[in-house]
Amino acid sequence: MVLHIDRRSLIAGGFGLAGLALPAGRGLAAQLLGAQGFTHNVASGEPGPDSMLLWTRYVPAAGDGAVRLDAEIALDPGFARIVSGGSVQTGPWRDWTVKITLDGLRPGTVYWYRFVAPDGSKSPVGRTKTLPAGNVARFGLGVFSCSNLPYGWFNAYAHAAAREDLDLWMHVGDYIYEYGTPAATDVRVLAGRVLAPGSEILAIADYRMRYACYRADADLQRLHQMAPMVAFWDDHESSNDSWEGGAQNHQPAKEGEWNLRRAAAMQVYREWMPVSDEPWKAYPIGTLATLYRTESRLLGRTRPADIGTAFRAADPDAALKAFRDGIWQDPSATMLGSAQESWLAHAMKADARSGAWQLLGMATILGRTVMPQNAVDWLRPDASAKTVASFRDNARAARLGLPMWMDRWDGYPAARARLLAAAQQADANLVMLSGDSHNAWAYSLVEDGRPAGVEFAGHAVTSSGMEGNMAADPKLVAQGFVAANPELKWADTSRRGYMVIDITPRRVTGEWTFLQTIKTRTVQLAGTHRMHVDRGRKALAE
Repeated sequence: MVLHIDRRSLIAGGFGLAGLALPAGRGLAAQLLGAQGFTHNVASGEPGPDSMLLWTRYVPAAGDGAVRLDAEIALDPGFARIVSGGSVQTGPWRDWTVKITLDGLRPGTVYWYRFVAPDGSKSPVGRTKTLPAGNVARFGLGVFSCSNLPYGWFNAYAHAAAREDLDLWMHVGDYIYEYGTPAATDVRVLAGRVLAPGSEILAIADYRMRYACYRADADLQRLHQMAPMVAFWDDHESSNDSWEGGAQNHQPAKEGEWNLRRAAAMQVYREWMPVSDEPWKAYPIGTLATLYRTESRLLGRTRPADIGTAFRAADPDAALKAFRDGIWQDPSATMLGSAQESWLAHAMKADARSGAWQLLGMATILGRTVMPQNAVDWLRPDASAKTVASFRDNARAARLGLPMWMDRWDGYPAARARLLAAAQQADANLVMLSGDSHNAWAYSLVEDGRPAGVEFAGHAVTSSGMEGNMAADPKLVAQGFVAANPELKWADTSRRGYMVIDITPRRVTGEWTFLQTIKTRTVQLAGTHRMHVDRGRKALAE
């Protein structure tokens, strides 16, 4: 993808390269609240073969009523050949954000778009591309997750935005984080990466300010400006380890009713992101593949089973066995809810008949993962007692076949079995695309002793992974995890970046791209790793 927009155009509609080097605290908040005009550049999403959703944010110089913006989409960046357009209203009730879907476009075509304000001012120019139709020889997808702003620069976004071989972005969650400003003693915090608001976000105004803060980042703005994005939330867009009725990081006695916070998080996400209000959706990539956007956090997910009480029992092994054979297997536990499970099963069956790949975007990892028995030996000498106890508990659970993370699909084994069985019954060419863990993993998925598909699980853009607790060589740690987990075929437990998924009729290749650092603003790479799955094989190969 080559975008012929100069540097001035890139930053004209937002805060530019200095956006997050603004003064801390009230100074940053004042800058964000006081911004006028096109404050946060442009974005596109929800692509179809003949339509596209366009996004911007426009704050008028005066007044608090409705403002009308005109959208234009053209075949050239100079807008000599405008082919579609429309008008849309915004106002303070939606934080001045704008979304409009334009139809009548051609499949597999690059378009340029902009918004025009009542005073004649124009937004920066964005580039987008419709999904292809018919036979497709190749499609490139960039996959991102877990972008914790105070911990580093968004170099993964910058690197991806400069590529010419990618057609679409997918963000599988943790686009923002709800936490307040980290402690001054946190060595991971990077000077100049300032949050607004500085406290944990709870209400609509807080969530809006946090998105305004993140979207002030020039590399994130450029990513959105270069290509359309399919995006969905994980937990940190609301609160850590969230589910339908609550979250680990929400205390009702201090922070109010969960449903109010959840509603605020969902509303603001839909305001600030180039997404529709549909909870889940399928995107056809010609005859080549179907990409599925899912929702596995706030609408249907049941509360994860609590394994903690078993560790604290008088006889932990007996308690763990009872947990394993009882509540952990509860068939009523679900990540997606029955309506979405049914939709997905029917969609995979219909799409598999056409021979297409089924690319299933998921916020959390599906692959089975237990703690290696010698993992405690890998910890840093100064690891906290809590960390050591957690590793020991997880190793103990692993001896009984129990996973490390109850918040992932591992914690919902009956629901996991239903999903994979549906893929097997459809004879789907299933490729899972997931995030959340902050580290990189590759799985050949198995259900009932038979191959069911593969999973490319992505590493974080900036969020810290398990390497922070480790003194051992990351290669040794990765080898230990692979040895302890039959589905796991490869792992990297120390580096940041993003994934590239290359799709052809015969093969899907996943490439984990590792940035050299997130502590300085650079797009230098530290390496890549590739694995692939061939059509009909349902297992990964190097």
